[in-house]
Amino acid sequence: MIIAPRSAEYWQAFEFAHSAFRWEGLQVYEDEAVAAFLAGEPKPAMPSKERWVARVRSARELGKVMARVHGVQEPLTDYLRYELEWSYPPNVAAGEDIRISPAWSTGIRDFWLFDSRTLLWLNYNDSGHLVSAELDGDPDAIVQANFWRDHVMHAGVPLHDYMREKLAA
Repeated sequence: MIIAPRSAEYWQAFEFAHSAFRWEGLQVYEDEAVAAFLAGEPKPAMPSKERWVARVRSARELGKVMARVHGVQEPLTDYLRYELEWSYPPNVAAGEDIRISPAWSTGIRDFWLFDSRTLLWLNYNDSGHLVSAELDGDPDAIVQANFWRDHVMHAGVPLHDYMREKLAA
């Protein structure tokens, strides 16, 4: 079932009981704060980021697990530098387990996997703008998504470790 991004149906999937996992495979996503980052300006007010961080914090306080892995290609795009330095740290501080998987390209579409049983594929246009999401109830696709989650979580480097390694290089 195709659903509009950020619609009521989309956010219903985020009412998970135990775990939420996000795979990110694109190297560029649409985000208005990137320009400020690249210009060396102070971080602008980001109300949607604040809402997300509150969502993560609330989930963690309830004992839920939120995790994501971003498969990156090096050298990093400007967007990825922004994401690693500005966008991800507040998520991690709120309790989201974020890992980076360098030089790991799967060709897997971006997705969310909730409670190991609800699969939400994310569809982006060429500029990294989320255009739709698709709930997939196919048991084989859900099993495959669980396998991918387990594989990339194991292979991924925690954000702080990845950043320490990048700064030391």
